[in-house]
Amino acid sequence: MENLPSTYVEGFHDLEAVKAMKYNTLGKTGLLVSELSYGGGPLGFHYGLYDENEAIEAIKQALRCGINYIDTAPWYGQGRSETVIGKALKDIPRQAYYLATKVGRYELNYEKMFDFSVDKTRKSFKNSLERLQVDYVDVIQVHDIEFAPSLNIIITQTLPELSRIVAQGKAKFIGITGYPISTLKECIQKSNINISCVLTYSRFTLIDNTLHEYLPFFKKLNIGVINGAALAMGLFTNQGPPEWHPADDEVKNVCQNAVKYCNDRNVDIARLAIWYSIQFGNVDTHLIGIQDLKQLKTNISLIIDGITTEEKENLSEIQEKYLKTIKGSHWETKEIMAYQAQIENTSK
Repeated sequence: MENLPSTYVEGFHDLEAVKAMKYNTLGKTGLLVSELSYGGGPLGFHYGLYDENEAIEAIKQALRCGINYIDTAPWYGQGRSETVIGKALKDIPRQAYYLATKVGRYELNYEKMFDFSVDKTRKSFKNSLERLQVDYVDVIQVHDIEFAPSLNIIITQTLPELSRIVAQGKAKFIGITGYPISTLKECIQKSNINISCVLTYSRFTLIDNTLHEYLPFFKKLNIGVINGAALAMGLFTNQGPPEWHPADDEVKNVCQNAVKYCNDRNVDIARLAIWYSIQFGNVDTHLIGIQDLKQLKTNISLIIDGITTEEKENLSEIQEKYLKTIKGSHWETKEIMAYQAQIENTSK
């Protein structure tokens, strides 16, 4: 059928829902991906408890409705996210979705949290395929490259191993992820491996538009851009950010005030934050973590229908009253410094 992505499977998909979904080409991969993609981060334990059966059903419904890109990683619950996604995908035609996972970040234990070596990369990817119950993934990514002891390790060890995995047919394309976009740019400039896409998070939100300045570089090289964490890792939710959130207290307090302002007016700030982020052009897909059917329905409606005039007015109000007052809204280098300090303490 015309204008449908190649992931469309007659008899499985809801045709009208697929027609209503928006699709973009993910850079040089050529994959036509849904503008809303399914983030598997909350299927670990980093964002609280969830019902596994409902999460599985949400994944299946997401795919039927035209979402065709799923992103996960071993780091999310030490494999739990991959396992849950694998359970959801086992009865779904492989043609119906694109799947991405990662290597490099693993355990909560600081000494074992990161490992970008060839051997660990190879073993981790093998385990990921088993948990996901698939023979290949479409995109294999290096997770949070800024935490490597040096970028040289990524360039000389991790990426070449991913290239071998691609050559074996177990993955199709290579990506890199991270919070500091400057590090992603540097890696692309220095590596001779064909990097097809980048995933960065919390860099186009209500308080951070850093992604803007790097887009011309990525677009010039036809590198796909995946924009993650429109909710700034929980800052723009009613329950607030998890305890481990690296933002300064000032940022958290201002965002909490904005959340309260919306709550007092019976407005869901998460809807405003997601809608704001997906208005950002030149991004190929917006990766949003989803745990249940309610979140899925809300996110799809934002892609299809947008927000109301009243919600837009509330968005303008919280930007003016609260968010514009924030100075230094990002937390670049903070997590790295905390990680390095922990490593030093454990080695004493």
